[in-house]
This record gives sequence, structure tokens and C-alpha cells, in this order.
Amino acid sequence: MTKKLVGQVTPEEKNEILTLFERRNGLNELAKILTADNTDLYEKLVKDLGDTGTKFQNWWDRMAYKYQWESTNDGNWEINFDTCEISLVTE
Repeated sequence: MTKKLVGQVTPEEKNEILTLFERRNGLNELAKILTADNTDLYEKLVKDLGDTGTKFQNWWDRMAYKYQWESTNDGNWEINFDTCEISLVTE
């Protein structure tokens, strides 16, 4: 696996993705313990996971377009929440 620094975002942009990242992780943890028995809560969780996943992907798409980050078919970007730096990670 290799990492290559390809850009940086503003602290405000970082905070936006951090909020979505934490929400997605929390929802994924909840999904592990919630059963489909509670239909209303389960449906809400599924919808919220979908909405959060879409917002998460939209953030990456917007930032990639704005900053014109290098990309590859077999790679993905990751953010360092401490430095706001974006790296391209490839296998």
C-alpha cells in the first residue's frame, strides 16, 4: 500500500466530513446491535445510513472537483483529520 499527498482542505471542510464520518460510524455501530424486529427504528436507520452515505460521497466528489486531486482507478483518498491533508492510497 502506498500513500501520496495530493492536497489539503480547509478546517471548515474537514469539520464537515468529520461530522459525516462520525455519524456514519455511529450508525454502522447501531446497525450491528439493532434487529429488524423494531421495524420503525430499523427503517429510520436504513434511511439515515443511506442519506449519510450519499452526503459523505458528495463531499468527496465536490472536494475532488474543487481541488482537482490526483486519482487512480485502484485507489481512494483519505483525510488526516489532524492536518486536513488528503492522501491518495493505492494497493
